[in-house]
Amino acid sequence: MKTPQGLQALIDDGVIDEVLRPLKSGKEASVYVVRSGDEIRCAKVYKDMAQRSFQQRVQYQEGRKVRGSREARAIGKASKYGRKQQEVAWKNTEVDALYQLRVAGMRVPEPYGYFHGVLVMELVTDAEGFSAPRLGEVELSAEKAREYHGVLVRQVVLMLCCGLIHGDLSAYNVLVGPDGPVVIDFPQVVSAGGNNAARTMLLRDVNNLTAHLGRWAPELLDTWYGEEMWALFQAGELRPDTELTGEFTPDETEVDLDSIRQSINDAREEWLIRQQGREAAAED
Repeated sequence: MKTPQGLQALIDDGVIDEVLRPLKSGKEASVYVVRSGDEIRCAKVYKDMAQRSFQQRVQYQEGRKVRGSREARAIGKASKYGRKQQEVAWKNTEVDALYQLRVAGMRVPEPYGYFHGVLVMELVTDAEGFSAPRLGEVELSAEKAREYHGVLVRQVVLMLCCGLIHGDLSAYNVLVGPDGPVVIDFPQVVSAGGNNAARTMLLRDVNNLTAHLGRWAPELLDTWYGEEMWALFQAGELRPDTELTGEFTPDETEVDLDSIRQSINDAREEWLIRQQGREAAAED
C-alpha cells in the first residue's frame, strides 16, 4: 500500500521497513500493520485534535505532570503554545503509560519506541496469527465471561496500584489474544491521586466491563469490585496481589447507589446499540 505521510519518516530512519495495511482508524489516531525486519508490528499515528476535542479532554488532563514551568503556565492559560504543548503531552501519555504498566506486569501491548509522533508496538494476534478481535466482537460462555472478568479486574487493580486509571475502558479497547484479554488505548489515562473525577472514572471503567460480561454471566452484575478497590486504594491498603471479593457495604449517605446501577445499565444499553449497528451493517 501507499505509505501514509506520518510513517514515511520511520521508513527513512530504518525504524520500519514496510507498511502492510491499515488496522483501524479513530478520531485520535490511525493504526497500521507494519514490518520491521522479520517482525510484524503495529504503528499508531496520532492525529492533531481540534479545539472541540481539546475542551472535552480537560477532565482527563487534571493532575497530569507537565515537563517545565513554562509549559505548565502556557497550558493553564490555554494559549496557542499551551494547546500545542497539551497535544504533545497527550500523545506522550500513552507511551509513558505503556512502559510503566508493562513493567508492572499488566497485560498491554509491548511498546518498541516512539518516533516522530508515532508509537510502534506489539501487534496483538489471535491463535491463528490474525489481528486479535475486540472483546465486544466475540461470543462468550458464562465460564469464559467470568474468567475474563477476573483477569480484567486484576488489570484495573494493577493500574490503580501504579496510580493510574484507564478512563475509557470498555469491551471495545480490550483485545482477545490466545492467552486472554489485552488492554489497549491509554492516551486518556487519568491520575488516580490527582484528578477529582478519578473515582467516577474508575467506577465507570469497572461498570463498563461488568455490564458487558454480565450479559453472559449475570451474577457479575451484583458485584462491587470498583467500589471495593477504590476504598482499599484510598486507605492505602490496595496491593497488586490483594484478593478482592466483589462485595462492598456502601455508606448510603455518601454513595448514590441508583447512579452506580444506572451507569451499569447505560453501559449495557450502549453495547446493545453498537451491536445492533454492527448487525445492521452486516445485513447491508
